[in-house]
Amino acid sequence: MYYVSKQMEISGSHFLKLSYRSKCENLHGHNWVVTVHCKSKELNEDGMVIDFTHVKEKIHGYLDHGNFNELLPFNPTAENLAKWICDQIPYCWKVSVEESHANIATYIKDED
Repeated sequence: MYYVSKQMEISGSHFLKLSYRSKCENLHGHNWVVTVHCKSKELNEDGMVIDFTHVKEKIHGYLDHGNFNELLPFNPTAENLAKWICDQIPYCWKVSVEESHANIATYIKDED
């Protein structure tokens, strides 16, 4: 099994829709650190699991310097972002989203 990881920093804003009062209900920004983990039993014809550039283009290229509430059709919590990112990338099995120092959400795709 081959494993690769791509880490990137994404600047973006969001506000959260919550069932309780919180300052996070106001529009605010983060410099998110996203780590995408992919795996494959076989390498592609180029000798890769996936091209790191394609991962960056798909995620960073879409989200960077954006308002996540406008770009995404869900409440943009770190947990929801992690799952959405995982669903966007072929061979992805795990994504960690660091919203701020020491606040990290991780999504791991269930093995079928």
